[in-house]
Amino acid sequence: MKPSGCPDDIVPARLFQEVLPVVAPHVLNIINSSLVSGIIPSVFKHAVLQPLLKKSGLDPTDLRNFRPISKLPFLSKVMEKAVYNQIMPHLNNFGVLDKFQSGFRQYHSTESAHIRVFNDIILATDSGSHVALVMLDLSAAFDTVDHDILLSRLENLVGIKGSALDWFCSYFDNRSIRVRMDDCSSPAAALPWGVPQGSILGPLLFSIYIIPLGLIFRKFNINFHLYADDCQIYVPLKAFTSIQPLLDCLSEVKDWLSANLLLLNDFKTEFIVFTPNGSSSSAPDFSALPFKISQTIVNLGIKMDVALKMDPHVNQMVKSCFYQLRRLSKLKPILNRRHLETTIHAFITSRLDYSNAILFGISKAALSRLQLIQNTTARFLTNTGRRQHITPILARLHWLPVHYRIRFKILLFVFKALNGLAPPYISELLTPYVPGRTLRSGDLHLLQIPRQRCKTRGERAFSVCAPKLWNDLPLNIRISSSIGVFKSHLKTYFYSLSFTT
Repeated sequence: MKPSGCPDDIVPARLFQEVLPVVAPHVLNIINSSLVSGIIPSVFKHAVLQPLLKKSGLDPTDLRNFRPISKLPFLSKVMEKAVYNQIMPHLNNFGVLDKFQSGFRQYHSTESAHIRVFNDIILATDSGSHVALVMLDLSAAFDTVDHDILLSRLENLVGIKGSALDWFCSYFDNRSIRVRMDDCSSPAAALPWGVPQGSILGPLLFSIYIIPLGLIFRKFNINFHLYADDCQIYVPLKAFTSIQPLLDCLSEVKDWLSANLLLLNDFKTEFIVFTPNGSSSSAPDFSALPFKISQTIVNLGIKMDVALKMDPHVNQMVKSCFYQLRRLSKLKPILNRRHLETTIHAFITSRLDYSNAILFGISKAALSRLQLIQNTTARFLTNTGRRQHITPILARLHWLPVHYRIRFKILLFVFKALNGLAPPYISELLTPYVPGRTLRSGDLHLLQIPRQRCKTRGERAFSVCAPKLWNDLPLNIRISSSIGVFKSHLKTYFYSLSFTT
């Protein structure tokens, strides 16, 4: 666990970890006694709130732009982790959580969510449909959860009863908070609702709370994807098709949210329509929707445009990375080479690699701008001039060029999907190849390549490009025994393609 605790901790988290061999028996006794009795010590239920801006650049004078992060005692997080490790196998074995809920689950991430949503939208527009994507915004969702409703979900949907249910009742009972900013602190106040953000169980409990929401989307045959309280729904529509099912779905969603003490923020809800590639057909009439149509939206940190060219996202990434480089130039004189490279990976490489699997097939101009970021960063790190050829520099640093990093991410998801290390909604996009009688698919480890209608857009879908890239790999890479071996072989393979002359 991360050594993060609460300002009220008597023993700092880092010191607690160091003395754990001495105090472990006492900690074990506290946790076991709590689980057996179904009672949580009251000191574990007091949180210190630290307001953090949801996004950089927001107005700090508007309190709605802050996210209240609960800092709980470190020992309470240890107890929550013990409960989390027991309840998650139960949820996974019985498929309690929604298939398309990617928030805070093993093998799930914002990147896997991007791959699935982007894949579905690409294939739908490739078939000639317009796709309406609505990014639903819930106002202070974690803070308005009703404890009685959540306890009912835990009992009826999850199957928690007896002393385990008593433990959760105690978990919600008599919670308190106080707000602290710098050296100022507010008086303690009761917290009769909500799940604490910043806790171990908070995000999981919220995912359980909104399980019935997925049933509404399925009722109206609306595609959706959830990441904790971030909810996106998308539906393909042909020209002149009625959007009444979408309107009915949104109306029922609002009613359900109201009944469960959640609120849909129409003002912050974003709406975009993706158009078919090269199609002159008119889009359906969306005037009945209460949301303003946007040309670009931000989807879990990725900017998507109506043409799916990803140019706005690339522009934002270039701007952000060069801004970080300018900031790092001030630290360069006081950092040694190893620490500077670590900092570069944290602030630059992480941005280049974030959800880069959906950038496959973008224009050469956009790709060259991303490569410019990496080239400039390499020169910055190695103190080489602009006239020196960049390929030997990248080779010495063992940095794969951007287009190979994109392929690396795609193939990494393929390997995970084939080995049970990816969400089911990613694995179902891949189909093993069934060859003729003279060959055995188990020996080849190939994937079926689906047909696509439009090569300029359809080939960018994960379900299309991933099998092609996978089948082009040497057999010894495809049959890697572990993910570590696969990464090593794949890096060596791409490195030879990039720098061997």
